[in-house]
Amino acid sequence: VALGVVPPAPFLAPVAAALREHGGGHVAVGAQDLHAESGGAYTGAASATQLMSSGAEFVLVGHSERRALFGDTDEDVSAKLRAALGAGLRAILCVGETLEERELGVTDSVLACQLAKGLSGVSSEDLRERVAIAYEPVWAIGTGKVATPAQAQLAHKGIREWLDAKYSRAVADRVLIQYGGSVTPEAVDELMACPDIDGVLVGGASLKADSFARIAAFVRPTAEAEVAAAAAAHAQAAAEAAAAAAE
Repeated sequence: VALGVVPPAPFLAPVAAALREHGGGHVAVGAQDLHAESGGAYTGAASATQLMSSGAEFVLVGHSERRALFGDTDEDVSAKLRAALGAGLRAILCVGETLEERELGVTDSVLACQLAKGLSGVSSEDLRERVAIAYEPVWAIGTGKVATPAQAQLAHKGIREWLDAKYSRAVADRVLIQYGGSVTPEAVDELMACPDIDGVLVGGASLKADSFARIAAFVRPTAEAEVAAAAAAHAQAAAEAAAAAAE
């Protein structure tokens, strides 16, 4: 199991130092954001090289809170992603739709737009080797609403199909697609049983040691269990689609 932590900026260096000493090389350290420019007068911002000097090995770009609260556009996200890769960092590109967008039935087009703009200028090799995708259904984060495993799987499947169409099947199969919608220890088994969910991006549950340990200790089911889960997810999705059509 690949495991990473993304502490707030003031704690990046001490967390990285502690993990170098006690982590046994099993836990990567990432940053929550970065500035797209490598240098200049940008008070309060941190460049990719500065983050690396503090111990960061990867960085989040396009997190839903950065988009909603700080106004990061798809173009900003693209610039940050290219800056991270250019400096030698790995990156997790976050994408996701709002409740309004989901209710309008435009989830697929929203995700496709965010992927196309966010990955603009990123080579197949960089995408395959150094970028992961995190699907964040904004409507399921801190709202009391929960995405079902079937809903999450459909979104992840759509992302993988987009990668296949725009890059290649080899790239689509290699890129890790994580789920980041209010992940809990109780939900992780069902989520990770879905064939296109490769990992989770944990928020609030990571602030409690026992919850995070339970999630981090997950072991992927056998191939037979994955097939059964995929069939169940497909059946549930079909039932939901039929119910929606009948309304």
